[in-house]
Amino acid sequence: MPSPAIAVHARPDILAAAVAARLVTRLVDLQAAGTTPKIVLTGGGIGIAVLEQIRGTVARDAVDWERVAFYWGDERFLAPGDPERNETQAREALLDHVPVDPDKVFPMGADTDTGPSGADAAAEEYAALLASAARPEDHGEVPSFDVVLLGMGDEGHTASIFPRSPAVYETERSVVAVHGCPKPPPTRVTLTLPTIRRAAEVWIITTGEAKAPAVAMALGGAGEVAIPVAGAQGRRSTRWLLDRPAATKLPHPVRG
Repeated sequence: MPSPAIAVHARPDILAAAVAARLVTRLVDLQAAGTTPKIVLTGGGIGIAVLEQIRGTVARDAVDWERVAFYWGDERFLAPGDPERNETQAREALLDHVPVDPDKVFPMGADTDTGPSGADAAAEEYAALLASAARPEDHGEVPSFDVVLLGMGDEGHTASIFPRSPAVYETERSVVAVHGCPKPPPTRVTLTLPTIRRAAEVWIITTGEAKAPAVAMALGGAGEVAIPVAGAQGRRSTRWLLDRPAATKLPHPVRG
């Protein structure tokens, strides 16, 4: 896989605006080539801020939102509409404000009074959905996503794949349930690293000085078991999109 590209911006708000502009441009380019873009959304403060930036720019109208397919990289296994769900936040930030095609929005399952055991069924259902969306040219049981957006935790987790957790060792399943997460809520559903690596492009969006050690370790060759985000790579490109505090542990020529 190609070496990652790194872009550093001064502040989180500037980073969010820059990523939003980059994503709008990518969607327009894909649609101009005659394809329906397949995008994987992320949660977290910066991930939702990117969607809010898209909503607030007139450039959003350059995208034919009815011809974009939306998936999620992970989800908190909570009740439908819970404000902590990534789906709920993405809808409030952008999807409820642009003319998306509801049939092209694919959220992960919610807890409908099943409790944690329902997350395993939700993971299986999402894996089946991905398999049904895969085309022969994808050469696998998941679509070849155009862009996967990811965040990163202080300890290097991405999506809901935590260091040394069962999910980070997964090599066969495309989607898994995660139980006993070290940060609340404890039950989640997540794409696995092999699924993420089927994407054409992976964009890792990260802010804050607390993330700087894990950023440096991931870019310095750390293994994905200890730093899961190190295993999040795109087939064609991997982009690290950082604010200055998150880049403070990188070699000086890389920092912005």
